[in-house]
Amino acid sequence: MIQVVNLTKRYHGFTAVRDISFEVAKGEVVGFLGPNGAGKSTTMRMLTGYLPPTSGHASIAGFDIFEDSIQARRHLGYLPESTPLYHDMRVHEYLRYRASLKGVEPAKIKERVGDVLEMCDLKEKERALIGTLSKGQKQRVGLADALVHDPDLLILDEPTIGLDPNQIRQVRELIKNLANRRTVLISTHILSEVEMMCSRVVIIHRGCIRASDTPENLLQNHRSAGEIRLELHAPPSDAHEHLASLAGVKDVSHKNAGPDSLFQLRTEAESDPTPELLRLAQDRHWDIRGLVRKKPTLEDVFVDITQAD
Repeated sequence: MIQVVNLTKRYHGFTAVRDISFEVAKGEVVGFLGPNGAGKSTTMRMLTGYLPPTSGHASIAGFDIFEDSIQARRHLGYLPESTPLYHDMRVHEYLRYRASLKGVEPAKIKERVGDVLEMCDLKEKERALIGTLSKGQKQRVGLADALVHDPDLLILDEPTIGLDPNQIRQVRELIKNLANRRTVLISTHILSEVEMMCSRVVIIHRGCIRASDTPENLLQNHRSAGEIRLELHAPPSDAHEHLASLAGVKDVSHKNAGPDSLFQLRTEAESDPTPELLRLAQDRHWDIRGLVRKKPTLEDVFVDITQAD
């Protein structure tokens, strides 16, 4: 559905995206991740035809996004990071207007608007002025706009940014439902959502693709560090010294919690010093009040990749 080959975007004295290549197959839900300034939004703006590249090629549904821009855009719906809406228009008026701009046949506009209002849970707000809506409702209007011409592909740039937890949950559920019959490329900072929704992850950092794989393979192959959280009744300095000396422990931090100490141990990938830790506690006569081993997460992988240099 999406094919990107050696795509580059340079500004005066700065390269925002550097020679990137990746593909998104039909039916995939792909998370496009990276820290602020990594090149995510620039890439998405190039894919949607809003920004010309300096070099390279990209196509959507087989249509070059620069040479066959109109054909390519018929296959995609785009929700930018800051949703541009006309606040003095009513929801149904705005969606009819957008449907006409996107080439929906006049006889089908009413049906399509009705479908997306229902899909995005906006039926009760169809006659409301957009300016009176909450941020979460405006975000759903933006999604309805992206869907009104029934595209094969959705490109969503930070669709939950600035929303409260309830609004995030609503938008997340909507996206999961939409993904059942569409290809989705989604940029987000909420990595737990990526693990729940995405079949594959592409990580970009400093304008370059640093990883592209399923969340499961990234966790297995990247060999990200693990973590042990330990609540201990023992002399803090003595415990810190001996815990730091355990095989497989990268670093140790601690804070006092009344008579006890809370230790956090970062461990090497695929290393489990727990048995040796328990023997050490027995030998030193420490009183363990709590021990939790935290397995690596996609967030750990993301941090390791984007902080590697």
